[in-house]
Amino acid sequence: MKTLYVVLLLIGSNTFMTIAWYGHLKYKHVALSLTILTSWLIALPEYALQVPANRLGFRQFTATQLKIIQEVISLSVFAVFAYFYLKETPTWRTWLAFALIIAAVTLIRGDGGDGN
Repeated sequence: MKTLYVVLLLIGSNTFMTIAWYGHLKYKHVALSLTILTSWLIALPEYALQVPANRLGFRQFTATQLKIIQEVISLSVFAVFAYFYLKETPTWRTWLAFALIIAAVTLIRGDGGDGN
């Protein structure tokens, strides 16, 4: 159950961060200073979710495992955002990149930090 909470917190965290980093791209007419301020305010809840996710997940996962999980979630959230919000269709290279990321997750999954 703890793993589910960690993953849900990371999904929420990465959703806020993706919107903060890329949501403004459709609003190039808005002043950069206002865009930066708005993005920062959107990103603030990201920290409120990311920090508890890492605290809750650490010890169940190594820090490296948490980072890999976070990156997979980050890229997955971004892919959904890019498709639906930015109207970018994934290419075969995108799918191959995701396959390689899944391979990285598989490699790190059993890494208990003992080098084996």
